[in-house]
Amino acid sequence: MTPTHPWIGKWPENLDFSKQSVQVPGTTRPGQTSAYRGTPFPYFTLADIEHYRTLPQIFDSGLQIAGSQTPFLGRRPVESHEPLKFANHYVWQTWGEIDTRRRNVGSALQGLFGSGAAVGTNGLDTVGIWSANTIEWQIVDLATSLYGKTLVPLYENFGPDSIEYIVNHADLTIVFVQAHNVSALLSLSPKLPTLKIIVAIGETSATQKELLDAWSTQRGVRVITLAELEEMGAKAPIEPPNVTPETVATICYTSGTTGNPKGAVLTQGALASATYSNTCGMDFTPFAVPVLLSFLPLAHIYGRTMEMCVILAGGKIGYSTGSPLRIIQDMQVLKPNFFPAVPRLLNKIYQIIAANLEAPGLKGALFRRGVAAKMERLKATGDYSHPFWDRLVFNKVRAALGGNVALLTSGSAPLNPQVQDFLRVVLSCTIIQGYGMTENCGTCTRCIPKDPTDGGLVGFMQPVNEIKLVDVPSMGYTSEDKPYPRGEICVKGANCFSGYYKNEQATKETIDEEGWVHTGDVGLMDEFGRLKIIDRVKNILKLSQGEYVALEKVENVYATCPIVQQIMVHGDSMQSYLLAIIVPDPVQLARIASRVWKKPVNEADLAALDAAVKDDRVVKAILGVLTADGVKYGLTGYEFVKRIFVTNELFSVENGCLTPTMKVRRRDAQRKYKRELDALYALGEPQLEKIAKL
Repeated sequence: MTPTHPWIGKWPENLDFSKQSVQVPGTTRPGQTSAYRGTPFPYFTLADIEHYRTLPQIFDSGLQIAGSQTPFLGRRPVESHEPLKFANHYVWQTWGEIDTRRRNVGSALQGLFGSGAAVGTNGLDTVGIWSANTIEWQIVDLATSLYGKTLVPLYENFGPDSIEYIVNHADLTIVFVQAHNVSALLSLSPKLPTLKIIVAIGETSATQKELLDAWSTQRGVRVITLAELEEMGAKAPIEPPNVTPETVATICYTSGTTGNPKGAVLTQGALASATYSNTCGMDFTPFAVPVLLSFLPLAHIYGRTMEMCVILAGGKIGYSTGSPLRIIQDMQVLKPNFFPAVPRLLNKIYQIIAANLEAPGLKGALFRRGVAAKMERLKATGDYSHPFWDRLVFNKVRAALGGNVALLTSGSAPLNPQVQDFLRVVLSCTIIQGYGMTENCGTCTRCIPKDPTDGGLVGFMQPVNEIKLVDVPSMGYTSEDKPYPRGEICVKGANCFSGYYKNEQATKETIDEEGWVHTGDVGLMDEFGRLKIIDRVKNILKLSQGEYVALEKVENVYATCPIVQQIMVHGDSMQSYLLAIIVPDPVQLARIASRVWKKPVNEADLAALDAAVKDDRVVKAILGVLTADGVKYGLTGYEFVKRIFVTNELFSVENGCLTPTMKVRRRDAQRKYKRELDALYALGEPQLEKIAKL
């Protein structure tokens, strides 16, 4: 039996918002703050817990809570391929069925490694998976953790160079691949000397299988389907070996914005303790168990950890249909109560809903009055509900996300405080911003629900973590700063990684002799013991007049502007002002062009939109909108973008401007737009444009 801990899913009564963390006595040293621990839940190490030390224990917890006959993993079936259409319901596999499938997959893997058909290296049996989020992704993860294998995820949108680097660096002999990418991996196989087996996930016709078999024979790589692998395991079941907290569960390659990705080595103990820590206070009231829509990439630690929390709690996971354009439709069908998201998506939702503030007539007036009333209540009490305005106005907004969302989390990048508070009142749900990184299983700090003053903060220390702030003299941040100590955020805990795979130098640069992980982020600790991210150690630009600018901070301000679909802010230490590359939202671009040209422009008229981004008058109007937002959010003079280049070409993984986690590859984007940026600087320093009244 796996008992449920008394504080999982519950917050202590009478929380003191003014004391969210405390300093650990005897830990103060010159050049750094004391270590801080959170106060809402007891701090713990792996030695303090018994039942959440490995990933199989996490699954056992969920199985005990849910029972073997309860639906667990589901997908919307395809009703037609031409045109592509999905059913308006989910088809589910039960906990018992998934348990059987993970054991079959695990038994087959154990047999392959045992026979030498698959080969381990450096003491690890590494297994790759290159796939979008699917039921099968989760089954492979559950199987590898049960049988002590090390899963190496590859992002679905990785290009050939990244695939080649990781397969070779992680010494992968067996890789699970979605059927449509099998041929792509086979084409790379001459450059992948360790690759021996490809397991095809998804439907493969007899003709396709015959062609792949012929090609794989030529390449010396065996191709089998997942169904065939499961049949192998079912015919020759093998009892799982004993795994320990020290067993390496995964190597997660960070999709860095420069250079080759680094593989963070994460143990079962790290992932299990992170999962347990996150479920402390993970309240889905009024629902008994979480129901989650899986669309955040499972190759990213944030999405993966959130799904493990659902597994621990015995919940349900419905997998998205794969397209960002269908996320809302998927939510309306699934009706999830737990919605882990990222600022990029939340900014888009904010822009869509905020348009109601400008709606004419009674509808707009009611929406504005409702937002104002609920915002006043939120700021005063932290309560985001209102019996009158929710029933009259905002339940319709909630229905767009399925109607049941009770808990929304935001991670991977800062969420604008205005966006956070606006979504709280219009969606009438708990929104918690957290902070973490791959190197600590996406787990470090988070906010407390209904904290009325947590806008822009990332909250208290997770119960598994300690943090401290270390001076950054070159940037003027010290632990003695007033009113709040500031410095580089360093984190320690059972959830932290053990190092970078085959990269001792990078490991030493990140983990110090006392085991503290240096994050590269700069934070401050406020008077309530809450952390705020204020800077990045490496992404700082010094302008020619001596002012320092945090480019990501400026981007996060402008990213909430409705006209902005994508943005990269650029600076040059030889110049005194900033530039930006803007990819505009087509709907907003059409509106601005219509006003400037004094004639209607349709957002579907691609020729007109291309003409608009080349029109100096339209570009000037867009800059005016950006400037107005900069004023609203309190940017200082040197933080304003003074000139912009506008393009309709999206930043993408394919053109080298985005990482697979949708972060801007700054160096590559600057190289791509070097001519345009140089041309803008050649115009000379402008005066700050007058705010356009559009």
